[in-house]
Amino acid sequence: MLTRSDERGDADAFVFLAEGRGGATAERLPYLELDRAAKDLASWLQDRGLQGRQVLLLYPSGLEFIKAFVACLYAGSVAVPAPLPSEAGQHFQRVSGIVRDARVGAVLTLAAHTGDVEAWLAAEDFADVACLATDKGPVGDAGAWRDPALGPEDLAFLQYTSGSTNAPKGVMVSHGNLLANEAAIARATGNTSDMVVGGWLPFYHDMGLIGHVLQPLYLGTVSVLMSPVSFLRKPARWLQMVSEYGVHGSGGPNFAYDLCVRRITDAQLEGVDLSTWRTACNGAEPVRAETLRAFTERFGPYGFRPEAMFPCYGMAETTLLVTGTRRERDGQGALLREVDAGGLERGTLEGPYLGSARRELVSSGVAHSEDFEVRVVEPDSRAEQPEGRVGEIWVRGPSVASGYWERPEVNAEIFGARIAGQESLGPWLRTGDLGVLEDGELFVTGRLKEMVLINGRNIYPYDVESAVRALDPAIGTGAVFGIDADGQEHLVVVHEIKAAAARSDLKSVATDIQRMVGKEFAVPAGNVLLVRPGTIRRTTSGKVQRTLMQRQFLRDTIPSLHAVVDPAVRALIERTAPAAASAPAAAPAVAAPEPAPVG
Repeated sequence: MLTRSDERGDADAFVFLAEGRGGATAERLPYLELDRAAKDLASWLQDRGLQGRQVLLLYPSGLEFIKAFVACLYAGSVAVPAPLPSEAGQHFQRVSGIVRDARVGAVLTLAAHTGDVEAWLAAEDFADVACLATDKGPVGDAGAWRDPALGPEDLAFLQYTSGSTNAPKGVMVSHGNLLANEAAIARATGNTSDMVVGGWLPFYHDMGLIGHVLQPLYLGTVSVLMSPVSFLRKPARWLQMVSEYGVHGSGGPNFAYDLCVRRITDAQLEGVDLSTWRTACNGAEPVRAETLRAFTERFGPYGFRPEAMFPCYGMAETTLLVTGTRRERDGQGALLREVDAGGLERGTLEGPYLGSARRELVSSGVAHSEDFEVRVVEPDSRAEQPEGRVGEIWVRGPSVASGYWERPEVNAEIFGARIAGQESLGPWLRTGDLGVLEDGELFVTGRLKEMVLINGRNIYPYDVESAVRALDPAIGTGAVFGIDADGQEHLVVVHEIKAAAARSDLKSVATDIQRMVGKEFAVPAGNVLLVRPGTIRRTTSGKVQRTLMQRQFLRDTIPSLHAVVDPAVRALIERTAPAAASAPAAAPAVAAPEPAPVG
């Protein structure tokens, strides 16, 4: 960053599009101004002995977060980005857990939020944690800033995971990890210093922070940013930003591309030119072939090219990126692979065969040899699998973090795994994701802990969710999971639906879902809940929190519009669900006397 400020001077490092009543206002942050502001705040951190200590960053999306994060790097402090609590409920509870877990020494925020933050700190008995507003002018002395003399092993920040399957944990990302992954991203995407980066993802999320804030600083270029709320309220703003600023690289989870297809009108696209967009990263959740086709078809007339779509794979534990679409596939875009659905359930990549059920997979690309090694391993025996066999994805490389903050036992299991018969080669990171390799291409097939095993069949929740959505345009996001009742695994299907827009009544929709699952997946679907939009819980990156939905189902706290529940599962819920008068009201569950037909 010091080098970049000298090289780039008064050139813009960031442009933030702040939404107001009169539209978007472009707020600019040149490299030299960022350098001065970061040194000023860094001197304050150093004067208070916070070098090497954790500093919590609680900001809305905007330029002040960027100044604070760079200040932590300058000071040798360990930044801890977190979502700004918006209400005195679960959000505050989660951030309180981060403060305790990370042993935070200070909180940086905006003046508009210091009152709430200080009251929260006092209520949680965090009396020793200082709170500083960073947007009211100088707080230190930029001239007194001292180079912290950091090495590659020193921690840069703690990235608290969004917890799609477990409680959030702080990934320890070192300065060496950070630089290695920024280099890996540039190699995989072909990013250069003459490009423009753009995005809307939250800065406390790894893709938003590493990809849209730190990658442009690494390259020495400019990044154009907007808030997640701006995008979600009006998805057209994303494409309009790409067009207006000539953005070359931008991205988001799969749902963001779906949202654009569904909600952007022709009128909103008037004058939009997407021809500069050469890398459209798609990751953080399963990538759907239907989404890639729909987005390319919808926005191709406005200059979007198929080869710009860049499905990729990564996680906070690897800093961010692991694999990305081969750039040698000129003009072909992402690699799609049709496979035999039955073979995939048996753990093999084969087919497709005439007359058999098929599944279309999207390749997450390849890893560059200087950045990562990727293996597929049988999770129980820990034996390496050959190409074409499904197993758990294991990775290693200089971007892999050293572990979770103060979780030595978990770290030994997750970050210190060894392949059977290859123990001398050293440790690997167990990702918890299922996948398969073919010609070096990585196909991610699901989550290890979310796989449902029924009647000897491996059922991928994502496959069922996709099939259910295809039944009716009114059906939206879903969560499919398994429940063990009386020693037998039962499939549970929970899906959002716009009841008024459904083609038939909800009872008929539920019956159609049961019939389809029985026919397409050859397993009974005795449990179907249709719920209002917004009920399905997601992480900050858009991943469906199936494990959390499973817990809510067992506690009988999912408000439903219509529910069909197997008698054995209903009996389990009645035994395990806590009695709570304040629990959300749910529609009465209709016990299914017989499972839906199979086959």
